Amino acid sequence: MKKAKFIFVTGGVMSSLGKGIAASSIGLLLECRGLRVTLQKLDPYINVDPGTMNPFEHGEVFVTDDGTETDLDLGHYERFTNAVLSKKNNFTSGKIYDSVITKEREGKFLGKTVQVIPHITDEIKEGVLALGDDNDVVIVEIGGTVGDIESLPFLEAVRQLRSDLGRQNTLFIHLTYVPYLAAAGELKTKPTQHSVKELLQIGIQPDVLLCRTAAFLPKEIKQKIALFCNINYEAVITAKDVDNIYEIPIIYYKERLDEIVAESLNMWTKRPDIKDWEEMVEKIKNPVHSVKIGVVGKYIAHGDAYKSLHEALSHGGLANSSSVEIKYVDSEDVENAKAEDFLNDVDGILVPGGFGERGIEGKIDSIRFARENKVPFFGICYGMQMAVVEYSRNVCGLADANTKETGDHIENAVIDLMESQKDIDSMGGTMRLGAYPCVLKEGTLARKVYNRDEISERHRHRFEVNNKYRNLLEAKGIVLSGLSPDNNLVEIIEVPDHPWFLGCQFHPEFKSKPSKPHPLFSDFIKSALEHKKSLDRS
Repeated sequence: MKKAKFIFVTGGVMSSLGKGIAASSIGLLLECRGLRVTLQKLDPYINVDPGTMNPFEHGEVFVTDDGTETDLDLGHYERFTNAVLSKKNNFTSGKIYDSVITKEREGKFLGKTVQVIPHITDEIKEGVLALGDDNDVVIVEIGGTVGDIESLPFLEAVRQLRSDLGRQNTLFIHLTYVPYLAAAGELKTKPTQHSVKELLQIGIQPDVLLCRTAAFLPKEIKQKIALFCNINYEAVITAKDVDNIYEIPIIYYKERLDEIVAESLNMWTKRPDIKDWEEMVEKIKNPVHSVKIGVVGKYIAHGDAYKSLHEALSHGGLANSSSVEIKYVDSEDVENAKAEDFLNDVDGILVPGGFGERGIEGKIDSIRFARENKVPFFGICYGMQMAVVEYSRNVCGLADANTKETGDHIENAVIDLMESQKDIDSMGGTMRLGAYPCVLKEGTLARKVYNRDEISERHRHRFEVNNKYRNLLEAKGIVLSGLSPDNNLVEIIEVPDHPWFLGCQFHPEFKSKPSKPHPLFSDFIKSALEHKKSLDRS
């Protein structure tokens, strides 16, 4: 049977250098060579998954089709490549230790002392190797920064894998930093040297260095890094800063990274063809139109909290040859003022997902502003639920309408806890998660946008539209345009006497790619452009 090749991506010097984008870009380039690629993230934190983590702490929780709550880097993996990811593609220290401890309690270690080596490292290796059967290349990103104590078991496991699988089947790529010191007028290689030294101390010699820096590295700097880090000159790659993350694969291609990877792993591949990707990036860099979207959320202080949403809006702009300026508005600020004070200058309004009571009145006021002023509106998950609350209060006459998420005292709970959630005490991994089907009603906006009768989208929620109020909502004008196949759950709502007003219970942003923008985002941006034109905004 054909053996998969394994690429391990590590990071040094400091966090946030972009290992996830680097791994995704490598995956894209190898796919362009005709290879079947998958990607995996090994996260050093003790949480079993990021599902219960605060967005301010961790950023976005990405959800796969099989309902796994994962690190946001898996979103990058899916946006850049054709890989279909699942629970096998994200392991945390917590998940690894939980599995080992469970086995120990079940007596599977036959009374032996359970230790980090070999039991934890064997568990990690098993998780990595499980992806090798159906792929040509497995790209494994190790979270954290080399030198941190938390990531040591993962690094030890992949060190062992090189011995187990051999050099022609494993490749170590290390992302590091080459700063420019303005006072000296020099690029400094010492941080990279020290980072590689940290790796060498635990037995890993990197084969390729991705050097994050502001401009292409001069030949003499590359030579110096190669000499002191004991790698080939050609394997010192400039990971140049770019204006748009989708340019990064093109930078790597110019630096011949994919060629170096293929040669190092002794892989025969077709010649790479990245023409389509280059044309897409050129279109991003040269938009014909521009549009401003107001995103009213509660986690806007953390740049990664709405990562997939941000990218999906950009993809929607790409589909319309338009740049998208996103104006983030804190919903708590809206509560202390008026929605129009923040949203008068936007061409469309989007209210994203979220949890809890904080900031919901600001979201509701923003939705009312969008509905009454005919501004294109897109509500996602909690945003859809708040649209139902707003409509119930201001059109249906239920002044006290609210969501049960704010407490059990709500009399007109138009949004209520799902029946399947009412007896659940545990928080982690217990929501309605992953891909579920939805049937679209003929003659609706949703049906027109998707151009199909049934869709499948990814969910992450506990609450739903209360079926007791469905007749009232429909009688007062709301269209329930998307329902679960059993007709029991409301998936999409619309307000028909409006240029574009749609809310969905699911998260369409999780399935949007720059090469294939999600239809809801594409049509929302199209409507926002039409709204801007109608107001003659230049």
